Amino acid sequence: MTYQPTFAVPLESPKADKNQFGEARKSREEARRSREARRSSVRVSVDYFDPAGVQELHRNISNASKRNSRRSSKRYSNLQPISGESNVTLVHEPEPFDFEKTLKFIQGKMEEAHVESRELGVAFQDLGVVGLGASASYLPTVGSMLNPVAMVEAVSSMRHPPLRNILEGFSGVVRPGEMLLVLGRPGSGCSTLLKTLANQTDEYHSITGHVHFDALTPLDIAQHYRGDVQYCPEDDLHFPTLTVEQTLQFSTRLRAPQARTRMIGQSRTEYVDSMVEMLLTIFGLRGVRKTPVGDQVIRGISGGQKKRVSIAEALATRMRLGSWDNSTRGLDASTALEFGRALRIATDVSRLTTIVSIYQASESLYALFDKVCVISEGRMVYFGRADQAREYFLSLGYVPQAERQTTADFLVSVTDPVGRIVRPGLSPAEDRARPRTSADLAKHFANSQLMQDNRDEIAEYNEECAENKERAMQYQRSAEAEHANHTRRTSAFMTSIAMQARALTIRRVQIMMGSLATTMVNINASVIQGVIYGTVFLKSPQSTSAFFSRGGLIFVSLLLSAVASMAELPALFATRPIILRQYKAALYHPFVEAVALTLVDLPLSFFGTVAYGVTTYFLAGLQRTPEQFFIFFLFLFFMSIVMKAFFRATSAAFKTIANAQAVSGIVVLAFVVYTGYTLPKRVRGCIAVLIGALRWITYINPLRYAFEALMANEFHTLRGSCAALVPQGPGYENITLDNQVCATLGSVAGQDFVDGNKFIALSFGYFFSNQWLNVGIVATFTVAFVIAYFVITEFNTASSITTPVVLFKRGSKKAAAVVESKGKDVEMANVDDVSVYSMRQAQTKEALSAAEPMANVFSWQNINYEVPVKEEGVTSRKLLDNVAGYVAPGTLTALMGESGAGKTTLLNVLAERTTTGVVTGERFVNGHPLPRDFRSQTGYVQQMDTHVPTDTVRDALLFSAKLRQPASVPWAEKVAYVEKCLKMCGLDAVADASVGSLGIEHRKRTTIGVELAAKPKLLLFLDEPTSGLDSQSAWAIMLFLKQLAASGQAILCTIHQPSAELFEMFDRLLLLKKGGQVVYFGDIGSNSSTLLGYLESNGARGCSSAENPAEYMLDVIGAGATATSEQDWEAVWRRAPESGRAREELERIHAQGRIRGAVQATFTSTYATSWFQQFAALYRRDLTARWRDPVYIIAKVSLNIMAGIFLGFSFYKQENSQQGYQNLLLSLYMSTILATPLVNQLQIPFLDIRSIYEVREGPTRLYSWTALIASQLFTELPWNIFGSTLYFVTWYWTCGFDSARAAFSFLMMGIVFPLWYTTLGQATAAMSPNAEIAALSFSFMFSLVATFSGVIQPAGQLGGWKWINKVVPFTYFIEATIGQATGRKPIVCSAIELVTVNPPSGQTCGQYFEAYMSFAGGYLTNENATTGCQFCPTATTDQLFEAAFSIFYDHHWRDVGLMFAYIGFDIACILFFTWLRFRK
Repeated sequence: MTYQPTFAVPLESPKADKNQFGEARKSREEARRSREARRSSVRVSVDYFDPAGVQELHRNISNASKRNSRRSSKRYSNLQPISGESNVTLVHEPEPFDFEKTLKFIQGKMEEAHVESRELGVAFQDLGVVGLGASASYLPTVGSMLNPVAMVEAVSSMRHPPLRNILEGFSGVVRPGEMLLVLGRPGSGCSTLLKTLANQTDEYHSITGHVHFDALTPLDIAQHYRGDVQYCPEDDLHFPTLTVEQTLQFSTRLRAPQARTRMIGQSRTEYVDSMVEMLLTIFGLRGVRKTPVGDQVIRGISGGQKKRVSIAEALATRMRLGSWDNSTRGLDASTALEFGRALRIATDVSRLTTIVSIYQASESLYALFDKVCVISEGRMVYFGRADQAREYFLSLGYVPQAERQTTADFLVSVTDPVGRIVRPGLSPAEDRARPRTSADLAKHFANSQLMQDNRDEIAEYNEECAENKERAMQYQRSAEAEHANHTRRTSAFMTSIAMQARALTIRRVQIMMGSLATTMVNINASVIQGVIYGTVFLKSPQSTSAFFSRGGLIFVSLLLSAVASMAELPALFATRPIILRQYKAALYHPFVEAVALTLVDLPLSFFGTVAYGVTTYFLAGLQRTPEQFFIFFLFLFFMSIVMKAFFRATSAAFKTIANAQAVSGIVVLAFVVYTGYTLPKRVRGCIAVLIGALRWITYINPLRYAFEALMANEFHTLRGSCAALVPQGPGYENITLDNQVCATLGSVAGQDFVDGNKFIALSFGYFFSNQWLNVGIVATFTVAFVIAYFVITEFNTASSITTPVVLFKRGSKKAAAVVESKGKDVEMANVDDVSVYSMRQAQTKEALSAAEPMANVFSWQNINYEVPVKEEGVTSRKLLDNVAGYVAPGTLTALMGESGAGKTTLLNVLAERTTTGVVTGERFVNGHPLPRDFRSQTGYVQQMDTHVPTDTVRDALLFSAKLRQPASVPWAEKVAYVEKCLKMCGLDAVADASVGSLGIEHRKRTTIGVELAAKPKLLLFLDEPTSGLDSQSAWAIMLFLKQLAASGQAILCTIHQPSAELFEMFDRLLLLKKGGQVVYFGDIGSNSSTLLGYLESNGARGCSSAENPAEYMLDVIGAGATATSEQDWEAVWRRAPESGRAREELERIHAQGRIRGAVQATFTSTYATSWFQQFAALYRRDLTARWRDPVYIIAKVSLNIMAGIFLGFSFYKQENSQQGYQNLLLSLYMSTILATPLVNQLQIPFLDIRSIYEVREGPTRLYSWTALIASQLFTELPWNIFGSTLYFVTWYWTCGFDSARAAFSFLMMGIVFPLWYTTLGQATAAMSPNAEIAALSFSFMFSLVATFSGVIQPAGQLGGWKWINKVVPFTYFIEATIGQATGRKPIVCSAIELVTVNPPSGQTCGQYFEAYMSFAGGYLTNENATTGCQFCPTATTDQLFEAAFSIFYDHHWRDVGLMFAYIGFDIACILFFTWLRFRK
């Protein structure tokens, strides 16, 4: 991001004479008084949220002030009262709490201590923002990613990225104490303006124009005062396990001022406690102070409370300017109003500068703001007083859409050519002068008197602030005075590194304690792993037969530390947005957070190492001396730290978790392969198993040095008794050691033991003399990785930023036109599109008029719903209480009530979508019981738009029509009806765009279209169709529903406190109160007259003409956030004549319906189509989804290719020696590790599509879950087989396997292996609730399978675990693959593998070994020699693998059958666990 130019000093204004200057001063003074008067009119009482708490706070502050005054009377005896009032006791006890007086008292004491206060406004002139990227493109596919032309285009786009103007021509000023509301449609640039005014512009290409914060430049703010200017995103980013109090304490502690700038005699701890208490009280959070903030997984505080925590946290940092981006999204109107009032309190009390963007702002919320900025397509079309905006836009020739349309909605509607209403009666000249385009609107405002007033205020502000160097110096002095000791005065951070470290360490401990269960699970897992591996290698004998096992245990122990640390990556990326936000708020350096995490993790790593190390070490019977145990423990602890530091540094180095996981996976594979166990480094002219190109990996691998140190530590005191002397057995009873030798590497003729030092020297090139050198090297790696983690964390604080782009399928002419125009007007209409919009509206109306009208009436009565609960003294809770009503064809019925009234619950009960609890009551269609296929004859539009993101809009509708309309309907007819639905829903222009790339409005239209494509004959249910939409999108959706109802469709719709014009669109209302009780059911009437008449006639206050009836009715029945009601409106309804007439109408509907007869089921089976039709449709959709997800496919293929090349060249062209064939076995074993990342990858789409089935497609009975499972399996298998084939090609021949046996090896590696890991991966996903648990489950299962496969610890030495070796599938997979590929081949021992034995005097080597070789095998290289017999213990691969690993060549076809049996078992598990989940 670059500033062009960076603002330094505003442009000078023309000089004026003295009279003009005096008049200007008088005018400015009048303007100032006017601004103050307007601010006073919108202030909110500070005790709004918690009156009782504020009064208690008043008493506490008063008492504290007394104590502080007495404590510091000697230190500050020269201070005088700031006024005639008592400044010792803030107020007399009987008086009400005056928060402003309290602040004045604190301010007075600060002034006496010569501490200067500061405030910060912002002014901007001709502001422009240029961003990167187009707004529309083609949907990427595997084919397009591999297309050379597309590759060239991608490279060209990277070198010369497309630029677009996001904002242009913005000018304005926001003073301290003012609140600015930013309005505009999605994509208009609201977020960009908020980020720019908060000085967070790194993601943009360039910033033009002039921006200044009082007398400070953006560069000054970024370098020195970053914490005073903050951007608050719409999402509430907090650590979920911290309590509300801990969250606020942390922010307060790190932005607490220096001692002399606090209240007299107040310590830092007292300041933090008093500030937190004040914030908790003012924002009504005292009742949840000990409650975790929570998230989707951890239950915590409510959404409204979380918003208030965000505000309180920002205020705890004592920011001076705050930008709040759409923070009310998803909140109901009352909670949104609470949010606005909280900001108003904060702005008034602390003299903040507040900038807010809000969707669907109510009139009460709008009235809280001083100024408003309206944006249209990146242009400023209004900036000025909020109370003048409505009149200005009325003067342009536009009028509100409805009598009670809110001001905010009206302002936004004018920026939408298809949503604004032109004032009737305009003359031709007035109509021609009316601004139409965004450019016209911006130009008209630029030439208006309001813009001139805006310029005058900017000039006034510049004269007061920007040109006042003393003001900049005063701000600097104020900020520097608050810096703690040992803190650089020009730093943006207020506390020292040591203070930050202390606060962050405390927070890390609190986070750990908040998730204590996770910590205990990790420690328990270490104990369990220690028990498992300790018993697998139980009491390893002091014999050469256990040499291989001891090395295996050490290797596995180090491997666990490497792999286990990789599990931290998701958690690190989850916390990055929080750390990034707090870094931008100047709370702390990111590297200090890394230091705190490392420090707090040290004891956890220590206890985890103790739990695993002690258990494993003593169960396995390793060398029991204190020194050796200490070294073992030391290196395990070191490796735990060093690998965690490595993975943390890797996560900090990348912006996305996918890239971090990919790099981490390859590095772990390299570290493991080059540890030295699987590829030992031979010395002294022996086998060179490391090719030169990859040998460097061993020198940068900390695992290698730790493995050498632990092997030397274990073996240097070990004298292993020989388990196999050569020769021995029948015929050799009287042979002495002079004529025998141990067959183990490192043996010496004449000795019946092998020195461990010689064994590791010859086998691995390790020496005990290097032990402390290795300690130093590993310690150096630890320090280096930890420092790298700190440095990368500090300087790479960015997170990935994605620009929204609408993606179209290639091949469509309409899509090509949109993409070529750079995506112009994909999400919003332009004036050039008004005629096009009118044509589409005509098409929509035509399509709706052609729809078949409905005549059936859905009704219900006496509906009750109880759910079981686990509370003290309560076993069940009633959510619906005797609810009755009906939905007539051609009507739009609203289902409303406060949060917790049971709106969505009733909708689910009526739509037969409940899975728990007891439902009683009757539901009818025309007075008859519901037809068998009621779900299929109704549509249910959920609040969440759940779709396959890679589907185009047309694909989604066709899929619904194909599977939900009866199979008897011809395909051509279904296609034609889908095209009609596209026109009805206004989706024709984006029919070939992927659903996942659409904006909120078009996604909602797609959700409605998917239900309409099923041709629902009875009813359409909708749950919160306007939630999260801006006012114009909400209006467009409701207009479409109104048109749909007018065509004869029956619609029942929940809606959460709509605006007045949206409420007017409904015909009838079912109003509920808490407990699911009916308050009103009947017509709404024109201008809500019928509803208002009912409420007012039963004692409700009158509804003013400016009041929203939807908000009014909830307020009078006591359903608002702070509203109460003296009447029981449910009892009022029971007694009211309107209730009796509603019951009579219901009986009349039932009587008439029974005359017409019952509605017949369209089909008698559960689903509209056959299983094979379902499978075919699902298979086509899933194959298309994979093809349109090139990142997923290319990652899968690339991993196989890279791993194949890496392992192939690591085990390049192995010789036919004993070590060579063992290396081939280990190469196969390492190949199986690929299953873990590949399964972690495939589990995500499996769980995603399962979620779509659970949420939407399953309840609508679109298809059977068995068809879904079959489709997922058969979709995944071809790609996994293709990937394994590429792996096989790059690995098999590179390692030196026999080409003549490649066919069977390909069957195992290219077919059976992907079949096994795919089915097991999906089975573990089927039994898991989410991807994290699925990945952990598979990792645990895979570790068991790999451990007991007989490679690391041969089957004969597993002791009590031998039975598991016969159960795990890897036993048979490895036996079949390596047994067939290498079986029945001769072995040629290398020089180091030959055993040298002297025969008895008078015998040749051949004579001496003849009897031994007859039963033990092996061969001699010098049969005729009489001394120095060179004997190779194994002559064939069968002899090698059968004896050591229980691998038999003859078993390979049996093993194939067993592997298919395991695959079948995995498939059965997928079906069973899925059935278990969906059995209800």
